[in-house]
Amino acid sequence: MIQSMTGYGKATAELPDKKINVEIKSLNSKAMDLSTRMAPSYREKEIAIRGEVAKILERGKVDLSIWIEKKEGADIASPINQAVIQDYKNQIEAISRELGLPLPEATDWFQLLLRLPDVTTKAEMQDVTEEEWSAVHAALLEAVNHLVEFRQQEGLALEKKFREKIDNITQLLKAVEPFEKERVEKVRERITEALEKTLSVDYDKNRLEQELIYYIEKLDVSEEKQRLGNHLRYFISTMEETGSGVGKKLGFIAQEMGREINTLGSKSNHAEMQKIVVRMKDELEQIKEQVLNVL
Repeated sequence: MIQSMTGYGKATAELPDKKINVEIKSLNSKAMDLSTRMAPSYREKEIAIRGEVAKILERGKVDLSIWIEKKEGADIASPINQAVIQDYKNQIEAISRELGLPLPEATDWFQLLLRLPDVTTKAEMQDVTEEEWSAVHAALLEAVNHLVEFRQQEGLALEKKFREKIDNITQLLKAVEPFEKERVEKVRERITEALEKTLSVDYDKNRLEQELIYYIEKLDVSEEKQRLGNHLRYFISTMEETGSGVGKKLGFIAQEMGREINTLGSKSNHAEMQKIVVRMKDELEQIKEQVLNVL
């Protein structure tokens, strides 16, 4: 069963003082292109997270976000770093003495000092416990599994679309047959009429038959029809395969189908056949567009 590269998944992990949210989405891409945005406290696990996600999803443009929501009533104020504040105060007083600048009013000290960098320690930067990381990891896997399920559902829709398009091309290929014999007779009539009426010359009928056979053989599309039919069947059987790389393989088969349809069009030499070939190309173009989304 094929999978789409388009997907979305979300999961949460509940802890006593916080809720951890994991969101992941993917679009089609030739390779794995993973972008991450996560809370600073989880950054040390980023390499492991990236490796695990890439192994499961294989391919696609993937965006992963992990963020924290503090629960109401469980907010913990960021600790104030007293040593940093004291050092800032000492520096300000020293600069005031050296440059002869007035010191701030007593009531303005806190307002001034608390605006300076690094006077508070972010709670998010605290060490992550094993219990918390276990909850984050479980939420990550749940979100990724939701995305895979989404991809599978999209894959079913793609497979239905592909089968419909392949069946349409198969029916169009059969529709070519009646015009093949008609085309041969028209070629014969056109050449004979040109010789008899337009040029008004005598000709060797045996030689004409030989030339007609040569000309008709060059326009014969039996091989192209056979190869196109094989490609159509191979496309269907490939969709039913399991494992990775199915999308790329389907893309290669679609290219081969295009070559045979183009050759069929160049050899058709018949208005109705050319119309059928145009319809084949339209069906194939829709397949090529959607194959880009297949994993």
